[in-house]
Amino acid sequence: ERVISPETKKVIENHWKECINNAEYKEESSQEKHYVLSMFPYPSGNLHMGHVRVYTISDAMARFFRMCGKNVLHPMGWDAFGLPAENAAIQRGIPAQKWTESNIQNMKSQLEKLGCSFDWSREIATCQPEYYKWTQYLFLRLFREGLAYLREALVNWDPIDETVLADEQVDENGCSWRSGAKVEKRLLKQWFIRTTRFAKELLEGLDSSSLEDWRDIIKLQKHWIGDCDGYTFDFAVVSRHPEQKPAISTLNLWTQKPELLKVTCFVGISPTHPLAGNTENFKVMNPFTGQKIPIVVSEDGDFPPGCDAFLGTSTTDPGNPNEAEEVLQKAQNLGIGGFPVSSKLKDWLISRQRVWGTPIPIIHCPDCGPVTVPEHSLPVTLQQIQEEHVSCPECNNPSARREKDTMDTFVDSSWYFLRFLDAKNNDEIFRKDLARKTMPVDLYIGGKEHAVLHLYYARFMNHFLHSIGLVPQSEPFRRLLVQGMVMGRSFRVKGTGKYLPESEVEILDEKRNKAVEKASRKPVVVTWEKMSKSKLNGVDPEEVFEELGIDTTRLVILGDVAPFSHRNWSRTTFPGLINWQKRLWMTVYDFCLLRQEASSSEMPKDAKFAEEEAKLSDARNYYVKGATFHFRHTHQISVAISKMQGLTNSIRRAPKEVVQFGKEYQRTLGTQIIMLAPLAPHFASELWVRFSQGAQKNDAFDFDKDVLQQTWPEVDQEYELDLTAKVNSLELASKKIPRRILDRMTREEASKIALERDEIIKFIGNKKILNTIVEFYPGLEIVVNVIAEKSNRKKESSLEKQQQSC
Repeated sequence: ERVISPETKKVIENHWKECINNAEYKEESSQEKHYVLSMFPYPSGNLHMGHVRVYTISDAMARFFRMCGKNVLHPMGWDAFGLPAENAAIQRGIPAQKWTESNIQNMKSQLEKLGCSFDWSREIATCQPEYYKWTQYLFLRLFREGLAYLREALVNWDPIDETVLADEQVDENGCSWRSGAKVEKRLLKQWFIRTTRFAKELLEGLDSSSLEDWRDIIKLQKHWIGDCDGYTFDFAVVSRHPEQKPAISTLNLWTQKPELLKVTCFVGISPTHPLAGNTENFKVMNPFTGQKIPIVVSEDGDFPPGCDAFLGTSTTDPGNPNEAEEVLQKAQNLGIGGFPVSSKLKDWLISRQRVWGTPIPIIHCPDCGPVTVPEHSLPVTLQQIQEEHVSCPECNNPSARREKDTMDTFVDSSWYFLRFLDAKNNDEIFRKDLARKTMPVDLYIGGKEHAVLHLYYARFMNHFLHSIGLVPQSEPFRRLLVQGMVMGRSFRVKGTGKYLPESEVEILDEKRNKAVEKASRKPVVVTWEKMSKSKLNGVDPEEVFEELGIDTTRLVILGDVAPFSHRNWSRTTFPGLINWQKRLWMTVYDFCLLRQEASSSEMPKDAKFAEEEAKLSDARNYYVKGATFHFRHTHQISVAISKMQGLTNSIRRAPKEVVQFGKEYQRTLGTQIIMLAPLAPHFASELWVRFSQGAQKNDAFDFDKDVLQQTWPEVDQEYELDLTAKVNSLELASKKIPRRILDRMTREEASKIALERDEIIKFIGNKKILNTIVEFYPGLEIVVNVIAEKSNRKKESSLEKQQQSC
């Protein structure tokens, strides 16, 4: 059939679904590795359109890099612990484990249906003892290094979910990030991880040249960490009367001048501090002088931002700046702080008072206090923490008890990218040689809602593991692709704000978003918002798969807008991509038919035929360059798709005799199908088989292999590419140079060509050249950016406008 029907698409997808997902990472391969990772999902039971977008982007990128000859690691797992599963299981009267496992199986089948080429041999779930054993191992390593500790603190209590929340999980209105409840303050003994120990390293790491394309995420991370312009110290609270115990045993104090710790006269606390009601019975032990100093309640003391305590010193004693280093070293040796940090950044509170989480591997002994579970006894299972008593590992006291709190699920996800390297290893958390070979993650894909907390915790954990020699680099993620949300069109009755389903709305003017409620004729406000059940604007992926087919859904979710922009899910975008598929199908159909007819005819030798072939050669190189650049360097898959559509238009303009006999036509059409494969793998696989049946066999392609095993097309060696010249990032000139020369060009040669361009010479004039930055895009382009002083900004701005208008 020359015109493909929706039914045929489904037959094609059903036929190829078992053949297109062979995606194992080969640990011993000599190929260059490329680690493509999408943030693993919470198994809610069903995919939503946000899932469809992130995992289609991830799959397209993984398939692209495989076709470029990379050994791609593209794993998948499940962030399976947490409150939603526990609450859902309680409501249904079933175990959380059973509920979670059922959801995982359903979502896994949906991901496979979507055509995602994950390496399922590395599948993990954080609720499996085989996984959380190693989360507990990390806790023990942190504890051993003095970075996990138990302390009384005024904490955030969620009255709905009945658990403690970290400061990071409370919004600006004082409400829980998950339940929305107004958070209460309670004084509880909780487990913390000392993330502030690496605050300065985490801040400075954001300026590392190893981070690519982090965009505004760097600003978000820097804002969260703050300027590390001071130091924190832990001071012990001591009682004047041995029988009295303070509400909290330690005061955490921050100062920009550590030398003042030797001349501290008192400690000031706010009226809301847990010690505020009983200061006369307690003092603070200054570890640097051995003196016990008083605690004073103050409403308007010199509190550092984000702190409820401050150091009080004599106004006449400035301290000795030469003793900074001595104080810091002593504090670090004592394990009471002394590392640079901002005043607002706090340690990570990880205790959660819920069942469905990783048990904290601690045993509380009446004689020994908190004792770590021996490594050989891991994992501590969910069943074990229900036991009433257990023997102490140190003194064998039978009256000890296990810690019943579980860890925040962000601990589970702070290191999962490392377990994927060695997911079945029962003897080690992961092999160090695999970490050296595979880390960092080359491309990390996920939502912006995780750009602060998850990234901060994951970066901290990797910095810690680097400090103890388990991973090769401190930063875990080289490049980020932060995808935008999928937006649904919502309808609200004007005045009341009541949301309506689309079926109850009459659209009066599509372009101007004018609509009314059918029943009442009241005006309706039409907007694009994040899809949600409450807004009645969600779309079920299964219904989309049924209507459009898998590959069309993938093309629609990838097309039109860049991955990092919000995607309005609108039916108006469907026809363009559906028609593109139809045109490709017809093109291959006509190619095969005309090639059969041509078997008894002679190939034309006139100039017109040669001219048309040359046009196709130029189009192939031009669009391969554009599509490859946007796949590899900008990750703007939507632009790559538009380049491919441009190539399709060039192919379809070819005269009949070129379709019948043209070698360049065959090469260009084959190239088109290969570039489609990462986006629409089922459809491209079928097109390739049909194309191969009509094609004349030559060395341009490997016709013994399927389309996904083909090599990604490259620009011809003689095709002229651009050496682009800029001044202060303003593009001013370019020179065409054959690829074979451009690819061998040195930094000095490229700079010389750029600086000899008349446009560059004229623009720079007498201004001093400060630096020359050369960016190489092998096989595609070289960009030379000349950094010159900006002596006359007004004149330069005028010139820039003139250049831009040209």
